[in-house]
Amino acid sequence: MLNEVADGVWVRQSTWVWSNTTVVRTGDGLLVVDPGIEGAELDELADDLERLGLPVVAGFCTHPHWDHLLWHPRFGDVPRYATAACARMAGEVRERAQAMAAETATGVPLDVIGLLTPLPADGGPVAGEVVEHDAHAVGHAALLLADRGVLLAGDMLSDVLIPLLDPRRTGQQEAYEASLDLLGKAAEHVDVLIPGHGAVARDQEIAARFAVDRAYLEALRRGEEPADERWGKRR
Repeated sequence: MLNEVADGVWVRQSTWVWSNTTVVRTGDGLLVVDPGIEGAELDELADDLERLGLPVVAGFCTHPHWDHLLWHPRFGDVPRYATAACARMAGEVRERAQAMAAETATGVPLDVIGLLTPLPADGGPVAGEVVEHDAHAVGHAALLLADRGVLLAGDMLSDVLIPLLDPRRTGQQEAYEASLDLLGKAAEHVDVLIPGHGAVARDQEIAARFAVDRAYLEALRRGEEPADERWGKRR
């Protein structure tokens, strides 16, 4: 079920790797961010949205990994926005994302995976400020809802996942550190942080998320094995 974590901001967590769907009330209706993961969960999410009594006006995808490219026809035939780089990459990996969804999840509508539209310059119906960076995935973006005191962090700042660097791209550690600096400035305006996976952080917990991720990256830079027991730790 949807849980309201701030005024007009709801989160629903999947059983798959603690994945979070975020729903934001805007002036025109609802914005659905990174819906997932199993087909039955997407159907239940559609029920939740209907109970809110507002139309879905748009979707937003934080980055082009398969578990963030999902959608359901019951959400409506509305634009699903992303950064230009994310939308381009989603098109390139769409067939692979469909195959991974078919293999990993159950009952997921495959034909609507990865159909993204580059975000217009004025932001369109997407609420808040888009904070684009280059860590973890091409075109990765967070959403800063400063008026609600909320930061949607995408696949960053999780309490259950380590910082996952993209091994296919060079300079990822530096990009990740720069992204934490960028998100840290955004987080100065919030008291609620929603990661793509894991628990919602509040108040002092937010600073702790940054600290543990920075400690992980600093250990890597020293050539040490990070003392970090979150899922995905290198073996």
